[in-house]
Amino acid sequence: MGFVGTILGIVGFGFGFPIGILLGYFLYIYFQPTNVEKEEPIIRPLNELDSKTLHALLPEIPSWMKNPDCDRVDWMNQFIFDMWPYLDKAICNTIRSTTKPIFDQYIGKYCIESIEFDHLTLGTLPPTIHGVKVYETQEKQLAIEPGVRWAGNANISVILKFLSFRVTVQLLDLQIFLVPRITLKPLVPSFPCFANLSVSLMEKPHVDFGLKLLGGDIMAIPGLYRFIQETVAAQISNLYHWPKVLEVPILDGASGATKKPVGILHVKVVRALNLRKMDFLGKSDPYVKLRLSGDRLPSKKTSIKMSNLNPEWNEQFKLIVKDPETQVLELHVFDWEKVKMHDKLGMQVIPLRLLTPHETKTFTVDLLKNLNPNDSQNKRNRGQLVVELTFDPFKEENGRLSDTLDGDFRHSSIGRASHDISFNGGVLLVTIESAENIEGKHHNNPYVLILFRGEKKKTKMIKKSRDPRWNEEFQFMLEEAPVGQKIHIEVMSKRRGFSFHGKESLGHVDINLLDVVNNGRINERYHLINSRNGTIHIEIEWSTT
Repeated sequence: MGFVGTILGIVGFGFGFPIGILLGYFLYIYFQPTNVEKEEPIIRPLNELDSKTLHALLPEIPSWMKNPDCDRVDWMNQFIFDMWPYLDKAICNTIRSTTKPIFDQYIGKYCIESIEFDHLTLGTLPPTIHGVKVYETQEKQLAIEPGVRWAGNANISVILKFLSFRVTVQLLDLQIFLVPRITLKPLVPSFPCFANLSVSLMEKPHVDFGLKLLGGDIMAIPGLYRFIQETVAAQISNLYHWPKVLEVPILDGASGATKKPVGILHVKVVRALNLRKMDFLGKSDPYVKLRLSGDRLPSKKTSIKMSNLNPEWNEQFKLIVKDPETQVLELHVFDWEKVKMHDKLGMQVIPLRLLTPHETKTFTVDLLKNLNPNDSQNKRNRGQLVVELTFDPFKEENGRLSDTLDGDFRHSSIGRASHDISFNGGVLLVTIESAENIEGKHHNNPYVLILFRGEKKKTKMIKKSRDPRWNEEFQFMLEEAPVGQKIHIEVMSKRRGFSFHGKESLGHVDINLLDVVNNGRINERYHLINSRNGTIHIEIEWSTT
């Protein structure tokens, strides 16, 4: 009997302990006093509060009251308030459509029969913005930091059917306080005028919510409330706290988003075979024009081979690549004519995605009249073209700093940390952004003239402007790094038509390129020499293969 009693005691304890814990949980949850009278809040002016009370209230004071560089956005809060009933429905519909495939993955597993929303609403109280800080930067971007607070009455309940039992999980009384930095970059001339949206949190967010399971508030369990709140806030902070960034692409390359060069395409035009005879009394005088799709620069072309249907060129060219996944090399073969328009012998395109970086690949392509697959004339033999292609991507900029530096980053113009100088060849990218306060003696029709290594390039002319904005990009292909060299940039004005004062200089600047080679990139405003108050905004970037 002693042994049997011991066994029964152990079994009884094994069943009785968890049942007692469960009963205690429901007694604690359901028998808490709910009719406690709430005291009316006491409203007092800030100047009547002592320092200790005021310090405790600081987190609740709007940022526009504490920081002079933060702006009130009452109009934005009113706009959100008026739009909130419609935003609530739109956001909830998006949540339903997004979570449905996720829920479907678990149906049939772990004895789960169904998962569905019982209630889904963000409530009637919209989030409010307690102030917005706008950063001034020389980059092609717009950065703002809104202080967002949302103490809403959301009600989100999910019903999980498990072994014919219905388990209800309810999320309510959601509160979120956070300060995100929202950056729209780069700014482009295509609607909505920015290509990417990046979001990062500047402070650890405050997250508070109620959670009910089977109708009981599990957040009322001592110790569990603080643990869940801190865990959720820590996980959100680990994912998106600066310098970690959430990138949201808005525009692709085809939509007009500007892209920076990523490498150089080396093209060797080797030969052509069995070209068509175009001259009545002779053969053909072929040459090849080549360019990359989406490139605004003039096409490069080979020399002319007179009276030759199987010409050999063995000529090499370099083209700057911006998107190797979508760009193609366009090849056009023409018959040179002294008087009339040059005849087209054929054309072909080669996608850059077929290339492996740093590996040379030979292509022998059939020439076509056009790229229309239904054109019967493409079936005629127009000869072949042999080219060798090598794609050399630029070196990875592992030392690149974030565009959004700590504190006041409006003066951050260096895009890459200092590194060992590479004397290899590369691409010097010069972007003329804008100028301010320029003034000519006789006229103000400014354009920019760029002189470097005997090569001359210029922007378009803007009529009658003292603050012109060009935003034009120029490329210089160099065989070696421009160490110890300067680039001359001069703002000129030109009067159209006959005039005794046809051209005049509005100021110039000579930039030492050693800083560009050391840092990889500079983005600065320069005071123009021989100008009273004129400045010019220039970005210069050096990339090597």
